Amino acid sequence: MKKLSFLVSLTNNENDYQQEQQAAAEKAARRLGVDLKVVHANNDAVTQSQQLLHYIQGTAGSRPDAIVFEPAGGTGFPQVARAAVAADIGWVVLNHEADYMQQLRQGCHVPVFSLSSDHEEVGKIQGKQFAALLPQGGSILYIEGPANSSASHERTTGMKSTKPANIQVKTMRANWTEESAYRTVSSWLRLRTSQETSIDLVGAQEGVRGNRGG
Repeated sequence: MKKLSFLVSLTNNENDYQQEQQAAAEKAARRLGVDLKVVHANNDAVTQSQQLLHYIQGTAGSRPDAIVFEPAGGTGFPQVARAAVAADIGWVVLNHEADYMQQLRQGCHVPVFSLSSDHEEVGKIQGKQFAALLPQGGSILYIEGPANSSASHERTTGMKSTKPANIQVKTMRANWTEESAYRTVSSWLRLRTSQETSIDLVGAQEGVRGNRGG
């Protein structure tokens, strides 16, 4: 019987959540006795697309049986997905709603699906946490994920739906890593306007263990 092989493509290898996803995949591969290759996109959609196409367009014997990936950009790579399915490679998208899934499944002979957390609900929980931490209201410096991330937008929507009206939010964006959030906040602190802004709490979508990409 042929030994199955899987390719896991993650956005980066610099934050807790991505590292835990890799560790979980490696543990599952050992338990199931399958081959596993993990690649990282360094938060670059072009790099990730090229990495995936490299494995899809390889020789028949070198291709993975399925690709599991978390998009580094705002797209689920529909053209790459079609190329994978045409080569009889299964296609799994993590933490992203790919609107092409139903169409991609038509006529294909391999598994095609997506898997995601309820990011809006995650944001609602964070909004409730802000309310508990600032019962008298105040100002929050809120560090969002990338602008092209649907998970980031959904979390912000959820947070705003549950935070009290007496909590004001100043937002800035980073890239799902602690280093990126540090650079973003450091740059803001060097601005004169930051010295004129009162901040009572810092909240972030980055750096939260167990909560997606950051």
